[in-house]
Amino acid sequence: MTTDSPLYQTVSTTPTDMWNDSCAEDELRYAMQHGATGATTNPTIVLEVLNKERQQWDGRIRQLIDDNPTWSETEVTWRLIEEMAIRGAELLHPVFQREAGRKGRLSIQTNPALYRDAEAITHQAVRFAGLAPNMQVKIPVTRAGLPAIEQATAQGINVNATVCFTVPQALAVAQAVERGLDRLGERAGAMTPVCTIMVGRLDDWLRVVHNRDGLTITPGHMDWAGIACIKRAHAIYRERGYRTRLLAAAYRHHLHWSELIGGDVVLTIPHAWQLRFNASRVVVRPRFDRPVDPAIVASLLETFEDFRRAYEPSGMTVEQFDSFGATARTLRSFIQSYHDLVGVVRDAMLPDPDRRR
Repeated sequence: MTTDSPLYQTVSTTPTDMWNDSCAEDELRYAMQHGATGATTNPTIVLEVLNKERQQWDGRIRQLIDDNPTWSETEVTWRLIEEMAIRGAELLHPVFQREAGRKGRLSIQTNPALYRDAEAITHQAVRFAGLAPNMQVKIPVTRAGLPAIEQATAQGINVNATVCFTVPQALAVAQAVERGLDRLGERAGAMTPVCTIMVGRLDDWLRVVHNRDGLTITPGHMDWAGIACIKRAHAIYRERGYRTRLLAAAYRHHLHWSELIGGDVVLTIPHAWQLRFNASRVVVRPRFDRPVDPAIVASLLETFEDFRRAYEPSGMTVEQFDSFGATARTLRSFIQSYHDLVGVVRDAMLPDPDRRR
């Protein structure tokens, strides 16, 4: 354990936890050395891991294809995703045992293309939860994802609500989890549900709107949009006593770490940002309870209708979640990454005859 790094100081001196935003083995080991107690995956991350660890996985892909002559490229792809997640879960299992199941989980994401089908999402969540004792299952915060979150929770599955950017989405997740925990009964006390707010992806969406619509705002203000939303959601969670824990994802700058230090939240940080933060001179001190400058919030509210929708607790209905810009962009990205991953398997299963081998 590296006890003098800024990230280790973050997790050892405050209630804030850190996860590794990848299941790549070397990156996860590094994160654990600096205090990480969990990890996350999604189709984009799995594709990145495959490209980084190609020599390690090419033979396994070939073996899966040869050993299962009737399997489709989709079946091979999902077995590959599952095996990557299982390896990450194995690395985290000592943490899981040390923390009596409260920490040490690996989040595996359900098929993003199923975002409209609650039954299919739940069915896949059940399978994923059985892959290892320390699995956490990622379910999107879409109209169909919310009932899947409730149903999975009621079956004793620890969920990680993802594709979430806004206060209304985070509150809908907390309410769905509460219903599921109430149905679960006495086992609810052992559950560790989390709700991700992809702070950087909300910032990204406002930049798209800013450029698309020719808007003008003070430089730097858009960097605070996701931070403002997670801080507001956390205050409401605390006030209402929700049993879900918030998680910040999608890092774009150091404020997505430094401004969240001290909160009872999880920070899931990509490896490249971990290296930057550990090499930085940012002072590690609690800042989570420090409000975002009201002038910045007012500027965002005045400039962006979509920030109002994201920041106000009643800014969107559940029926509007799927069409929110950040949601649609992220789902499209995840689905494309999933198809790209299937394409890698296709090239191994059915090589392109037009290319010289």
